[in-house]
Amino acid sequence: MGLAERRAAEQFKTEEFPGWQRQIDEAAGFEVPVEVEWAELAVDDYASRYTEFFPKVYFQPLVRALAAITIDDMGKDALKDSLTKIVIRNTDAYASDTGFSFTGGVLTIDHRPATNLDHDDDRAKWLQELLESAL
Repeated sequence: MGLAERRAAEQFKTEEFPGWQRQIDEAAGFEVPVEVEWAELAVDDYASRYTEFFPKVYFQPLVRALAAITIDDMGKDALKDSLTKIVIRNTDAYASDTGFSFTGGVLTIDHRPATNLDHDDDRAKWLQELLESAL
Protein backbone atom coordinates (compact mmCIF):
# COMPACT_ATOMS: atom_id res chain seq x y z
CA MET A 1 0.00 0.00 0.00
CA GLY A 2 1.45 3.28 -1.12
CA LEU A 3 0.82 6.86 -0.15
CA ALA A 4 -2.09 7.24 -2.60
CA GLU A 5 -3.88 4.26 -1.04
CA ARG A 6 -3.26 5.46 2.52
CA ARG A 7 -4.56 8.92 1.65
CA ALA A 8 -7.65 7.57 -0.10
CA ALA A 9 -8.45 5.20 2.78
CA GLU A 10 -8.02 8.01 5.31
CA GLN A 11 -10.23 10.29 3.23
CA PHE A 12 -12.97 7.64 3.09
CA LYS A 13 -12.60 7.03 6.82
CA THR A 14 -12.99 10.70 7.73
CA GLU A 15 -15.41 11.91 5.05
CA GLU A 16 -17.58 8.95 4.05
CA PHE A 17 -17.51 6.47 6.92
CA PRO A 18 -19.28 8.65 9.53
CA GLY A 19 -22.35 8.71 7.27
CA TRP A 20 -22.20 4.95 6.85
CA GLN A 21 -21.85 4.51 10.63
CA ARG A 22 -25.04 6.54 11.09
CA GLN A 23 -26.85 4.41 8.49
CA ILE A 24 -25.64 1.20 10.16
CA ASP A 25 -26.83 2.41 13.58
CA GLU A 26 -30.17 3.50 12.13
CA ALA A 27 -30.70 0.19 10.33
CA ALA A 28 -29.75 -1.79 13.45
CA GLY A 29 -31.86 0.34 15.75
CA PHE A 30 -28.95 0.94 18.15
CA GLU A 31 -25.36 2.13 18.11
CA VAL A 32 -23.18 -0.71 16.86
CA PRO A 33 -19.41 -0.48 17.23
CA VAL A 34 -17.85 -0.93 13.79
CA GLU A 35 -14.16 -1.76 13.56
CA VAL A 36 -12.73 -1.29 10.08
CA GLU A 37 -9.26 -2.53 9.20
CA TRP A 38 -8.54 0.39 6.86
CA ALA A 39 -5.00 -0.73 6.04
CA GLU A 40 -6.35 -4.09 4.85
CA LEU A 41 -9.05 -2.47 2.71
CA ALA A 42 -6.56 -0.13 1.04
CA VAL A 43 -5.44 -2.43 -1.77
CA ASP A 44 -2.92 -1.28 -4.34
CA ASP A 45 -3.88 0.39 -7.61
CA TYR A 46 -7.50 1.22 -6.66
CA ALA A 47 -7.19 4.35 -4.51
CA SER A 48 -9.34 6.41 -6.88
CA ARG A 49 -12.16 3.86 -6.64
CA TYR A 50 -12.49 3.33 -2.88
CA THR A 51 -15.55 5.60 -2.76
CA GLU A 52 -17.22 3.19 -5.20
CA PHE A 53 -15.79 -0.11 -3.93
CA PHE A 54 -16.16 0.19 -0.15
CA PRO A 55 -19.88 1.04 -0.18
CA LYS A 56 -20.75 -1.65 -2.73
CA VAL A 57 -18.73 -4.40 -1.10
CA TYR A 58 -19.18 -3.63 2.59
CA PHE A 59 -21.56 -0.89 3.66
CA GLN A 60 -24.59 -1.04 1.35
CA PRO A 61 -25.11 -4.80 1.82
CA LEU A 62 -24.63 -4.47 5.58
CA VAL A 63 -27.17 -1.67 5.92
CA ARG A 64 -29.69 -3.56 3.78
CA ALA A 65 -29.23 -6.77 5.77
CA LEU A 66 -29.65 -5.00 9.11
CA ALA A 67 -32.72 -3.11 7.88
CA ALA A 68 -34.30 -6.36 6.67
CA ILE A 69 -33.77 -7.97 10.08
CA THR A 70 -35.14 -5.03 12.06
CA ILE A 71 -38.41 -4.61 10.18
CA ASP A 72 -40.28 -5.52 13.36
CA ASP A 73 -39.75 -5.42 17.13
CA MET A 74 -38.83 -9.10 17.26
CA GLY A 75 -35.97 -8.56 14.83
CA LYS A 76 -34.86 -5.36 16.56
CA ASP A 77 -34.77 -7.03 19.96
CA ALA A 78 -33.01 -10.14 18.67
CA LEU A 79 -30.33 -8.12 16.92
CA LYS A 80 -29.77 -5.81 19.89
CA ASP A 81 -29.47 -8.79 22.24
CA SER A 82 -26.95 -10.59 20.02
CA LEU A 83 -24.84 -8.19 17.94
CA THR A 84 -22.04 -6.53 19.90
CA LYS A 85 -19.63 -5.45 17.17
CA ILE A 86 -19.04 -5.47 13.42
CA VAL A 87 -15.57 -6.04 11.97
CA ILE A 88 -14.85 -5.17 8.35
CA ARG A 89 -11.60 -6.42 6.92
CA ASN A 90 -9.76 -7.88 3.95
CA THR A 91 -7.37 -10.73 4.61
CA ASP A 92 -7.27 -11.20 0.81
CA ALA A 93 -8.60 -14.72 1.28
CA TYR A 94 -12.30 -14.26 0.50
CA ALA A 95 -14.48 -12.92 -2.31
CA SER A 96 -17.80 -14.47 -1.26
CA ASP A 97 -19.87 -15.29 1.80
CA THR A 98 -17.23 -17.74 3.01
CA GLY A 99 -15.52 -14.73 4.58
CA PHE A 100 -18.59 -13.81 6.65
CA SER A 101 -18.95 -15.05 10.22
CA PHE A 102 -20.99 -14.32 13.32
CA THR A 103 -19.34 -15.60 16.46
CA GLY A 104 -19.62 -14.41 20.03
CA GLY A 105 -21.73 -11.44 19.02
CA VAL A 106 -19.17 -10.25 16.46
CA LEU A 107 -20.17 -10.04 12.80
CA THR A 108 -17.07 -10.22 10.63
CA ILE A 109 -17.15 -9.27 6.97
CA ASP A 110 -13.89 -10.38 5.36
CA HIS A 111 -13.99 -9.72 1.63
CA ARG A 112 -11.69 -8.41 -1.07
CA PRO A 113 -12.70 -4.80 -1.74
CA ALA A 114 -12.27 -4.91 -5.52
CA THR A 115 -13.90 -8.27 -6.25
CA ASN A 116 -17.50 -9.15 -7.17
CA LEU A 117 -18.58 -5.53 -6.91
CA ASP A 118 -21.96 -6.07 -8.50
CA HIS A 119 -22.93 -8.89 -6.15
CA ASP A 120 -24.09 -6.50 -3.44
CA ASP A 121 -27.59 -8.00 -3.43
CA ASP A 122 -26.08 -11.43 -2.79
CA ARG A 123 -23.92 -10.07 0.02
CA ALA A 124 -26.94 -8.42 1.66
CA LYS A 125 -28.88 -11.68 1.46
CA TRP A 126 -25.97 -13.74 2.82
CA LEU A 127 -25.45 -11.34 5.72
CA GLN A 128 -29.14 -11.35 6.56
CA GLU A 129 -29.32 -15.15 6.46
CA LEU A 130 -26.15 -15.51 8.54
CA LEU A 131 -27.43 -13.18 11.24
CA GLU A 132 -31.00 -14.48 11.28
CA SER A 133 -29.82 -18.07 11.64
CA ALA A 134 -27.95 -17.10 14.81
CA LEU A 135 -30.48 -14.74 16.41
